[in-house]
Amino acid sequence: MYQLSRWLIVGLLVVTPSLGSALAPELFATEIEAQKHCPADIVVWVNTLTGIYHFKGMRWYSNTKSGAYVCKKEADQAGYRLPVFCRYCTRPGG
Repeated sequence: MYQLSRWLIVGLLVVTPSLGSALAPELFATEIEAQKHCPADIVVWVNTLTGIYHFKGMRWYSNTKSGAYVCKKEADQAGYRLPVFCRYCTRPGG
């Protein structure tokens, strides 16, 4: 039991966004609400369990069990990141 608990805690620390982030991003239930909050920024979908965000047009955009719409700049500041296969994406859907 101890071994299992220890691994669960370590696993959570690995996928949780940076604990040293200044502010948690504001999470929105709809894409429209997020776009109103940051009209000059790109809206991304953040999987809140993994800390990974997706651009519109990507397979998991608004298609994960736990998630929310967030402004990309706020997501970056909070420590969220792109999926591993998309490290060099520079634009939505890219």
